[in-house]
Amino acid sequence: MLRLGHIEYSNCFPVHARLIDCGPPPWLRLLPGVPARLNAALAAGEIDVAPCSSIEYARHADRYRILPDFVIGSDGPVQSIIVESDRPLDGLDEAEVAVPTASATSVVLLRILLETRLGLRPRYRWFDQATEQDPIAAGAAAALRIGDVALRREPAPGRRATDLGAAWNEWTGLPFAFAVWQASADRALDPELAQLHALLRDSRAYFGARVTELARRHATLFGLSAGRLERYWQSLTYELDERMRRGLARFYECAAALGEGPASLPLRWTPTTGPDTGPTPAPASPDV
Repeated sequence: MLRLGHIEYSNCFPVHARLIDCGPPPWLRLLPGVPARLNAALAAGEIDVAPCSSIEYARHADRYRILPDFVIGSDGPVQSIIVESDRPLDGLDEAEVAVPTASATSVVLLRILLETRLGLRPRYRWFDQATEQDPIAAGAAAALRIGDVALRREPAPGRRATDLGAAWNEWTGLPFAFAVWQASADRALDPELAQLHALLRDSRAYFGARVTELARRHATLFGLSAGRLERYWQSLTYELDERMRRGLARFYECAAALGEGPASLPLRWTPTTGPDTGPTPAPASPDV
């Protein structure tokens, strides 16, 4: 049986829609968790494949292979990765910035935007966004929130909210890949992984044909209105196309400059075969 991690935020639903709506096939087990938990589970061998934080691949590229085609990304505002602050971002030098334990990629992205883009040196501290409601009230100058917590939150009066997807896009002109589907290298040739690839393509298409209906039926699960959830889903990107891969390459270059990944990072892919199309061709740029 193949064990598939599932990010328990609404942003993962579009790719896993059919699995959640109709149930997984007998050969597949779905295991939910926050991004940081799925990263740890994949590293520990507790799951075989998952939409893990994109920075996780950079940190363990020798151990993982990327499943082609799938991403959780944005080409502009992401809406669910938000820095709330009591001052403009360029005023955060040497200030305390609270970052969530649930995240990995978003924390590195924030470091890139503050340290590389703005030349700042903030002081970071971890917080649990599920239990600590307002790090700014506790003395931080800014707090990063991710996922549905960020989607549901209204910043306190007088505070600023900065969308990291929009900030990255404004700076680089590129989209941002927050998560890519990664498999353990020792399962890369498993026939069930090829089956999963075809299943996820079908699931993503299932979502695209029923987005309004699915938003109406599942909105309460995420604590959002159906209209808000549908608008959010339609603003995201789920295909790991050439432009998204260029954004991923730029992110890895910036992360490496901060010591968050290797200077040279080849992307290694799982071989996949769809039921109708035959072998999936390798991406045009196998190395970034």
